Amino acid sequence: MATPPRASFVFFGAYDPAYPRNAVIRRGLRGNGALVRDCPESLHRKFWLRYPLLLLKFRRLVSVGRASGGLAARRFIFVPEFCPKDVPLAKFLSLLTARKVVFDPLAARYETKILDWRRRPPSSLTAWWNFQIDAAAFRLADIILADTAAHKEYFCRAYKIDPGRVFVLPVGFDDAFFRPAESRPVEPGVFDVLFFGSFLPLHGVEIIAEAARFLVKETDVRFRFIGDGQTFPRVRAYAEARGLRNIEFLGRVPLSRLPAEIERASVCLGVFGRTEKARRVVPHKIFQALASGRAVITARTPAVEEFFAHRRDIFLCDEPLAGSLALAILELKRDDALRRSLADNGRRLVEERYSPPAIGRRLLDILDIL
Repeated sequence: MATPPRASFVFFGAYDPAYPRNAVIRRGLRGNGALVRDCPESLHRKFWLRYPLLLLKFRRLVSVGRASGGLAARRFIFVPEFCPKDVPLAKFLSLLTARKVVFDPLAARYETKILDWRRRPPSSLTAWWNFQIDAAAFRLADIILADTAAHKEYFCRAYKIDPGRVFVLPVGFDDAFFRPAESRPVEPGVFDVLFFGSFLPLHGVEIIAEAARFLVKETDVRFRFIGDGQTFPRVRAYAEARGLRNIEFLGRVPLSRLPAEIERASVCLGVFGRTEKARRVVPHKIFQALASGRAVITARTPAVEEFFAHRRDIFLCDEPLAGSLALAILELKRDDALRRSLADNGRRLVEERYSPPAIGRRLLDILDIL
């Protein structure tokens, strides 16, 4: 007789199966003997249009599971990042099927749209409505995940959640894409500084551009920016207005190409934003760059210091950030031993604690003690 899975999960809602956060968790769970099935719907459909489709998909998944006999003793509906509107339906289905709802917000709508992106003032009706969507999802979920302890503290304080329902699960990295590689300079004698990301306010790409201005006379230091997004036009205009020819804008690249771009880098950059959210997150890019065997420079925040130590496995910058970043780049350019030590220590740390197998094991251990 086949051994039953350790636990059974249905990933549910308007999520992107390729998004790094849930991709890492799904791979990690499967690698630790859990049964994982996907029940996604289009991110572009309004929730009231996707609810009937999710109901039908979920019903088919449950029917197939019963027919195959693949029922684990512990069963969960997992609502991934950015899907708070799907938690009410997940809760309804959980009550019908004796499952627990695990909600992994990654970031709250109010925190992102109002505090970080500043699309509306906190006193607006839009802000109130986004807060209520978050609050309902947090209230209905049985288990809530936070990517850092700083984020857990924010969720519990802002939404008055019992801390006993919230557990920290770092974002980690996908080792199917990000693995150590040899350095391949863009051209001989060039110290390549790489930022990749979606140009969110929390990324603080303007700070990186300012650091590039400080280093414009260092002719062997080149900055490459991969991606675009909210702050991209402002950053590009800043670079063009000041004639910063030490910055290259590469636009978006597919995930499959990103490891090769990291391989060309001498160092990679994390986040330098001054928003509240920037102090609470450790984004994928930091874990991905470290897993690729690159030294990482990022701003010192409470969240980053939960996982990494300055000059042991990462290099941290303090205020004023642009000047501190420029000095950090120069130090790592001149101190090859320190740069290699940071890269090696960082790689070993993330491989041990933040790979998909480690993340999946950590989540299952959390659920086992509930």
